Amino acid sequence: MEPELKEYLKQLIQDKRYLQVLQHLKKANIDYGKSIMLNTKIPIQEVVLILDRLEAIGLIERVKGATLKNTEAKFKLSSEVHKHHTYYSLTKNGDHLLRYLSERDLIEAYIDYLRSDEQAFKIVKLAEELNADHALTYAKLTKTKLEDTTMKLEQLVMMGLLEEKNAKIIKFGDRKSKPKKETRTHHKYYGLSRIGELVIREMKRHGIIPR
Repeated sequence: MEPELKEYLKQLIQDKRYLQVLQHLKKANIDYGKSIMLNTKIPIQEVVLILDRLEAIGLIERVKGATLKNTEAKFKLSSEVHKHHTYYSLTKNGDHLLRYLSERDLIEAYIDYLRSDEQAFKIVKLAEELNADHALTYAKLTKTKLEDTTMKLEQLVMMGLLEEKNAKIIKFGDRKSKPKKETRTHHKYYGLSRIGELVIREMKRHGIIPR
């Protein structure tokens, strides 16, 4: 991937929803906030902030003109509509990024981030070892304040490397630090997401963490 696109990717991995919105605009060609909300299930207040951010870094732009054809706005049913909303489309850079972005590029961007953030690196490595656990366990094992650990865990969830484990009961095999056969989840439990597992696998393959 070109260096310029890698710089964009560094910003996009900070919030997994950035790529969701970009990928929706790739399908829709042109769309507005409420429609993006309905299609991505991201709350409208957050959609507005995401659109502002993506516009600020140059990956989307506002569409000019008073009317739109449904050949341009693919999620519109009528043949032509008057614009009552602010519509957005991908910029040339945004389209170029999505066209050439691969899962390997995404994994490499996450690895670069983890190598620059010691606390995040420790937590993701622990998540692979523990499989699922709550913030207090991560705090104790990383010797970090609970408040700081919780903030980092939530950041990693936002990035897409971790996810919340929502099962009401987590079995011993799913939570490796728990001596009991099963435990009710009175806390919020965190474990690796699919992309997090792929990142760990790649880090092991490169010897960044031991197998």
